[in-house]
Amino acid sequence: MNNPEEENVIEFRNFGFKYTAQSEPTLYDINLKIRRGEKVLICGPSGCGKSTLAHCLNGLIPASYSGEATGELILDGKSFKDQNIFSLSKFVGTVLQDSDGQFIGLTVGEDIAFALENDRTAQAEMKERVKAVAEKVGVGGPFLSHAPHELSGGQKQRVALAGVMVDDVKVLLFDEPLANLDPATGKTTIELIDEIHKNTGTTVVIIEHRLEDVLHRDVDRVILMSEGRIISDSSPAALLSSDLLIKYGIREPLYITALKYAGVKITEEMKPQRIDTLKLSEEDKKKVLSWFEKAPYEKEKVSEQIILKARNIDFKYSDEGRLVLQGINFELHKGEMMAIVGKNGAGKSTFSKLICGFEKPCSGSMELNGTDLEGMSIKERADHIGYVMQNPNQMISKPMIREEVSLGLILKSSLTPQQIDERVDETLKICGLYPFRNWPVSALSFGQKKRVTIASILSMNPEIIILDEPTAGQDFRHYTEIMDFLSDLNKRGITIVLITHDMHLMLEYCSRAVIFADSQMIADKSCEEVLTDSDVVEKACLKKTSLSALSLMCGIKDDKDFIRRFILTDREVRK
Repeated sequence: MNNPEEENVIEFRNFGFKYTAQSEPTLYDINLKIRRGEKVLICGPSGCGKSTLAHCLNGLIPASYSGEATGELILDGKSFKDQNIFSLSKFVGTVLQDSDGQFIGLTVGEDIAFALENDRTAQAEMKERVKAVAEKVGVGGPFLSHAPHELSGGQKQRVALAGVMVDDVKVLLFDEPLANLDPATGKTTIELIDEIHKNTGTTVVIIEHRLEDVLHRDVDRVILMSEGRIISDSSPAALLSSDLLIKYGIREPLYITALKYAGVKITEEMKPQRIDTLKLSEEDKKKVLSWFEKAPYEKEKVSEQIILKARNIDFKYSDEGRLVLQGINFELHKGEMMAIVGKNGAGKSTFSKLICGFEKPCSGSMELNGTDLEGMSIKERADHIGYVMQNPNQMISKPMIREEVSLGLILKSSLTPQQIDERVDETLKICGLYPFRNWPVSALSFGQKKRVTIASILSMNPEIIILDEPTAGQDFRHYTEIMDFLSDLNKRGITIVLITHDMHLMLEYCSRAVIFADSQMIADKSCEEVLTDSDVVEKACLKKTSLSALSLMCGIKDDKDFIRRFILTDREVRK
């Protein structure tokens, strides 16, 4: 009979950790056991200690991040203090959210073989093991000779996974595996992780914000963290039937929120962890139907005035033979907040670069308020159109907040110092940054830095702001703060375009969505119409929302109408 203690591949005992550079610990009194072969999800708001916990598991603490540990951490039967990052890399294989940062080899085959080369594995054995693991994750055959950077986002993740699996690790650690993926690729990734878990029996630990997406496949337990402590260690069903997710700022699955709006009490017996396991009584269905009939319904009013127009746009990069964008016809209405969505590599970001003048189209035309953009420089376009990148650190060039926000205005020689100061103060107040106006940028959180980049653009009084993945990597509380802030800007008359993979964001905040797939614009519809159109969903690598399945379950045939009523109710509740 096996000793139960031997089955615990990971065990934290009253564990705490404080980084050398910080005055307070990041982790407190962590008591956690993960058994061999379990699949565990760790979630929690930003700054709760999830990443620190992961760094303790894979040896980055203390190898790369120094600090003081208290209590005990047992990994594979040994104290982590008696192991180093090299020995732990044989035990824990880490797949990062940014696969590009994990690649070393010039080809897929070389990259997968890297760990084996370090171990001086014989060539014949190395080739066999690389071939076997590559086929297991779906990047075998011709993929082995491709450069990793030529692959799609989902294929890159498969290569990164193969690179750690080839070492026969006992634990697979996934750090926000869905952060940079389109919805369909994210769904495939969760299915792949589940398949590997079932076929190999490897212990799997997933750190992720997107709870509903991870629960697309079963997990044994969900660990909820907040402020360096474990708040809950329970089954998904138990967690979803509590109020802990809302209390600690984690987004509930949409179908759970809709059921609560209808007055349905969520219990473990309902098996609420997935929409396809959910069991509703006839009484529950009647409550949903009654809510649906009483919920508000209205069509969003969109301005007739067209602020930006693109006609028959074709574009290709000079080093590529194929067209990246082909025959794009696009109209943006004054004062709207709309989304551009589609699969990775579909041309969404490229199209925004053409609007801003960073790239020039091969053919076609663009107009801003009826004026041809052809003769306008990047600087001239920036007076009307602001572009906010996904990572604020790539935009910030000054050490102090006030300097950063005033930089664009200083470059406009037409303004006096007094006018610049007045404009900066006004912008900082709008963005909620005025109390921090004399702070260094380095002292801000990621979300606050995002606001600084938006403030820098806003100070220029643009008519349009384009934001690339504005909420990527944000927990639900920070996500809501940023989006409510953008909604307020939109109410002030600024037209906002969001490039996003987040279907929840699109549903909750946007009136319209433009869909890109395979270098073309394939749809321009309301958000609920997009996510209920099977053809568009498949072509653009999106996925149908769980609200569609819930409406069907409750006998409501028009899922577009159901989703629309949910959106309006949700907006009222958030107000």
